[in-house]
Amino acid sequence: MTKFNSDAISVENLEKRFGRFVAVDRITFSVKKGEIFGFLGSNGSGKSTTIRMLCGILTPTAGRGTVAGCDIETEPEKIKQSIGYMSQKFSLYEELSPYENIRFYLGVYNVPSEEWQERMEWVLQLARLEDVQHRLTRDLPPGWRQRLALGCALLHRPEILFLDEPTSGVDPITRRHFWEFIGKLAAEGMTVFVTTHYMDEANNCERIVMIDEGKIVASGSPAEIVAATVPNQSGADLNDAFITLMSGRDD
Repeated sequence: MTKFNSDAISVENLEKRFGRFVAVDRITFSVKKGEIFGFLGSNGSGKSTTIRMLCGILTPTAGRGTVAGCDIETEPEKIKQSIGYMSQKFSLYEELSPYENIRFYLGVYNVPSEEWQERMEWVLQLARLEDVQHRLTRDLPPGWRQRLALGCALLHRPEILFLDEPTSGVDPITRRHFWEFIGKLAAEGMTVFVTTHYMDEANNCERIVMIDEGKIVASGSPAEIVAATVPNQSGADLNDAFITLMSGRDD
């Protein structure tokens, strides 16, 4: 497939069916390089299915797309080498230490062995875990484990970072520090694709797509979506817009 533009992510009429059920219904959107992009929707709206297609895990039923210049249908392995992914559910090995987890993922991402020491020190410093690098991961507070998971997702210096509910279950201070760091990554040129249920966090995104029942129901900057969705509601915010757009669906 001809790469149809130079965006970090671009999909056109993307569809995924499971039998008769349409999980993602011919959606079209793009994400610019270096952008913090929000992908929002209620549970069961099609968010996770879309992310799995973008990450090369699921094959689309129809439509086309590119991620980091690679075709999502024919080049899924290339995509996996170009992205970092941090899932909502903690996915590291809790019986290993942070040091051991990092060493394991250095191998998974095929980072050249001569770069291991530098990457190891970089991630431990980034995650502020130098002093606990040899403790069992399961003994660390939730926010610390999230920092470790983010660090491991960045080990191979990906072009695009996918974050699925990255601050779920962590305290407000950790959330704030997390987003400060995300802003720094984007400022350095990394593209960040994030899902979140926290509307105050979604305001950190430059652009947002909202999806409901597999269809895109809103797109634009947070301010544009609020103005278009609840134009006559004084003091309305993104949370009001989200509730209005997702009304009729269960959370």
